[in-house]
Amino acid sequence: MTRFRSPVFAFAPYLALSVVHLVLLYIGPAWSVTATKAMLMPLLALAVVLCVRPVGSRDRRAPASLLLAAIALSWGGDVLLSFPGDGWFAAGLVSFLLAHVAYIVLFLRMPRVRRHPPAWSYAYWAWMIVVLGLLLPHAGSLAVPLVLYAAAIGMMAVCASLHTRWIALGGAFFIASDSVLALGRFLPGYEFVAHDFVVMSTYLAAQGLIAWGAVAAIRAGRAVSDPSSPALDRRAGATAP
Repeated sequence: MTRFRSPVFAFAPYLALSVVHLVLLYIGPAWSVTATKAMLMPLLALAVVLCVRPVGSRDRRAPASLLLAAIALSWGGDVLLSFPGDGWFAAGLVSFLLAHVAYIVLFLRMPRVRRHPPAWSYAYWAWMIVVLGLLLPHAGSLAVPLVLYAAAIGMMAVCASLHTRWIALGGAFFIASDSVLALGRFLPGYEFVAHDFVVMSTYLAAQGLIAWGAVAAIRAGRAVSDPSSPALDRRAGATAP
């Protein structure tokens, strides 16, 4: 399989289906929403494969594999959350938690634009505390999974802030999407007409931006196995998109 010269063409099907899915949220039918949702992450994974294959060195294969693993686990979460009931919700939560772990490992292995998280990224932890304070009294048996998930997505977003604006923005959109989803799921009386649209539009933006930023780094040859070198950090900062 040859590598696409322009990532725009590889990502175009994902972008197009994202728009279709968001429109179907309003016009239905329900089966089409479920079907398009299940196709989105495979299309994003295909875009990644088309952009980074063939990858010559082991150091560059590892980040691509981590990115694909995170997307695959996210797809599992998408599918599991399509079924009603707390059991399916918990299973979907675990799948997304593992996806965030994969993203954290990916972000820690990639050369960083910043040595330390920017000051604004610590607002993620404050926000997680506020959201958990609102949700835990209503979470019941899902309280512990919610706390673990909040810790994982908070860490993912902070790690994303170490990288280019695309990846950092993707982390922020992930926080927004999951916050709205969780509030709608657990907080009594929390509802608004565009709830599903906000959840999915921010989620799809998050996944797309993270994948786009990571692909750009891999294609530029900056994703190497030892991100601790100051020289590598400086070089990554100098070439950041």
